[in-house]
Amino acid sequence: MSTKRATREALGETLIELAAEGIDVVAVDADLSGSTTTAKFAAAYPERFFNVGIAEQNMIGTAAGLAVAGKIAFTGSFAVFATGRAYDQVRNTVCYSDLDVKLAPTHSGITVGPDGGSHQMLEDIALMRVLPGMRVLVPADYVAAKAALRVAATTPGPFYVRLGRVAAPAIYGDDYRFELGEARVVREGAHVTLAACGVMVEAALAAADALELEGIHAEVLDVSTIKPFPAEAVAASARKTGAVVTCEEHSIIGGLGSAVAEALGELAPVPLARVGVRDVFGTSGEPAELMEHFGLSAAHIADAARGVLKKRP
Repeated sequence: MSTKRATREALGETLIELAAEGIDVVAVDADLSGSTTTAKFAAAYPERFFNVGIAEQNMIGTAAGLAVAGKIAFTGSFAVFATGRAYDQVRNTVCYSDLDVKLAPTHSGITVGPDGGSHQMLEDIALMRVLPGMRVLVPADYVAAKAALRVAATTPGPFYVRLGRVAAPAIYGDDYRFELGEARVVREGAHVTLAACGVMVEAALAAADALELEGIHAEVLDVSTIKPFPAEAVAASARKTGAVVTCEEHSIIGGLGSAVAEALGELAPVPLARVGVRDVFGTSGEPAELMEHFGLSAAHIADAARGVLKKRP
């Protein structure tokens, strides 16, 4: 395993690689290029970088115009601004016209930390997955983030790639390949499925380790594609284990938990528990403290697994 790296670090570096390969990418940022790491891309390819200032709606509009001109346009900013403040532009300009705009904001979820509830975006997956034509990706680590960004760049149409601020442990090696619409089994198990996305994959693996000591063999799924949702893959794991726990750094409303519940309701009804933020705003604190406070730690996932197992026929 390599050193911990934040998924946001993948953005600037991947754009540089894509440009060097001849892929016609550009980046538009709303005065946060240092935080989003698009500053690295700007230094390497200044003619391909556009800082529109603190104007997120203009950022999306500019990216849309560049896409109309034939460019593959990536946008930065923080998740709360890129999806919330600019929602009308994302819906009516990008998605309605099926433009080649790739939203890749950073600083999503509660692991934003001390910036507090105003900046901790917990509703972005819900907002993006409901939009027709939008694909929604939530990579688990730096390697997965680079691969997801590459898929977004080389697949026509709108994408939302959710990136984070906090450094996360490596889950995958350099041979990892991202598959759109995949739910990847990262740990085999027979008793309960832990379906996770983003930084919660590492927490789910830690929970599986704890459960293993009790003789509970948990299967861990990395559901990195929220849309198009891998319903059959999730249902197959649910049929195998008979119980599911979803794990997300997002509201339990409208995100991974909702997507899994929808799929299981149609394909494989089994007992389900959702670990996530429970219909509240975030608050200021250090990332680890907030994961514990909001019930997102490995211990909470293990408790949810024990609870859902009691409901299994």
